[in-house]
Amino acid sequence: MNTVPTLSVMIVDDEAPARARLRDLLADVAAEAPNVLVAEADNGWRAIEALKENAPDVMLVDIRMPEMDGIELARHVARLDPPPAIIFVTAYDSYAVRAFELNAIDYLVKPVRAQRLAAALQKAVPSRRIEPEVLAGLQKGARTHLSCHERGRLLLIPVADILYLKADLKYVMARTEAREYLLEESLTHLEQEFSERFIRLHRGALVAREAIAGFEKSAAEDAETQWQALVRGVPDKLPVSRRQWTQVKSYARQISS
Repeated sequence: MNTVPTLSVMIVDDEAPARARLRDLLADVAAEAPNVLVAEADNGWRAIEALKENAPDVMLVDIRMPEMDGIELARHVARLDPPPAIIFVTAYDSYAVRAFELNAIDYLVKPVRAQRLAAALQKAVPSRRIEPEVLAGLQKGARTHLSCHERGRLLLIPVADILYLKADLKYVMARTEAREYLLEESLTHLEQEFSERFIRLHRGALVAREAIAGFEKSAAEDAETQWQALVRGVPDKLPVSRRQWTQVKSYARQISS
């Protein structure tokens, strides 16, 4: 006789009453959609921390949360292997709900009903991956964190802490004052997403505008590089290509005036 597998579930919602309601509903539907609650979190950041000790099959994720919203959280979680299934909990209007349907992202509309929750759990596939590109199209604004996979862990790097981004073979290296991280990201996409924060110095390097400490002539005999940027907080010097120097020099004049 086939038995229905018991799904491990994590609730992520910044409102305590909403989490309590989902806890009660999970208990109510346990007979038809077997489940066990393994963790709760009140924002995306704490959810990532909770994932270090729990590997849920399904995450019930509120969309509107402070510090890190549900869409950004889902973008990080989608890079796990295997990723948990994401079921969004939303108060969005019908237009946004249709967008989720078209992209095969499951959702629950607040106030959540038991029957709808059971149906969502029954069709959740733990190994199903929501492509980060799909989530990027739904997210409004740039992310607050970038994710790094390191020795089986998912680490979050606050974008505000990143001094510069540099292409490194098939990865991108993100440098903070503390250390370096390797990201599975495209430098071009990062430039587009964070155009207000970073400026391109070279075809393989972006630097945070506020991290630029100054410029000096390059000692290297490189026809492509005459100047290099000094970076605050670290001894690193980044080459500035001739092609980018006009734009970079214009920005340097703005901050010195």
